[in-house]
Amino acid sequence: MRIHHLSCGTLCPVGGRLMSERKSRPLRGALACHCLLIEAGQRLILVDTGLGLLDMGNRRMDRFFRFQCKPLVTPEQTAVRQVQRLGYSPRDVRHIVLTHLDFDHAGGLDDFPGAQVHLHVKEADAASARRGLIARGRYRPEQWSSHDRWRLYRDGGEPWFGFASVRNVGVPEVLLIPLVGHTWGHCGVAVARPGGGWLLHAGDAFFDRRELDSKNLRCKAGLRYYQLQMEVDRRLRLWNQRRLRDLVRLHGDEVRVICAHDPVQFEEWARRSPEQPLVAGPSGTATL
Repeated sequence: MRIHHLSCGTLCPVGGRLMSERKSRPLRGALACHCLLIEAGQRLILVDTGLGLLDMGNRRMDRFFRFQCKPLVTPEQTAVRQVQRLGYSPRDVRHIVLTHLDFDHAGGLDDFPGAQVHLHVKEADAASARRGLIARGRYRPEQWSSHDRWRLYRDGGEPWFGFASVRNVGVPEVLLIPLVGHTWGHCGVAVARPGGGWLLHAGDAFFDRRELDSKNLRCKAGLRYYQLQMEVDRRLRLWNQRRLRDLVRLHGDEVRVICAHDPVQFEEWARRSPEQPLVAGPSGTATL
């Protein structure tokens, strides 16, 4: 099994250095859209899809989020083009496991119409209801309403490092870990690493890698504000962040934890900048 790290789009939020160590232009930061592509035998599995081909020009996105986040994507950055660059067909992607349905995570679904999509049922319900201004902006039915192969999950399953609610998504190497707070059905996705141990993609459960440092907890001020803006339950969001810190502190030798948008963390794992698409060969692959 191999794990590839993809950044499928770039978010350029208002705030510059208050949002990230990277800048895309004056007064704007630069955040990754960190996705995983897993080669498991004859199956390809995507964890999140970032922005897709139909998001070019931002026509499917809410006007407020277009201004605040200024999502940018080139064809070469999309998951489908990066899959093709490895020599695969989009049809080879059999499963897509979503942390949640925000516009910057679900934009590539239309590029893989044959894939089965795995999602927590509470996230599907929240996206269908779209209650409130933030929900109407973050959930864009244009990105996913045409997809007809969904498998929805409820809480319950075997314990995993103290996280009680786990579901096997039909692929032995991949587990769904509820991490509610950012959205009502937000989940992490745990992937068995080729050399042993686990990689947990925690989605938007945190935004700054330093939020998991128990000894020196920090977060960019702009990212802290954005998390407050987007949360649906502050108590649960902060509780799950504490659980992730404990996971790293107690089991950091067995579990590595990543998030969706930290550009420095993406560079550490992918060994390239978020703007640089995956290329075939060892330089574009990380199996750590």
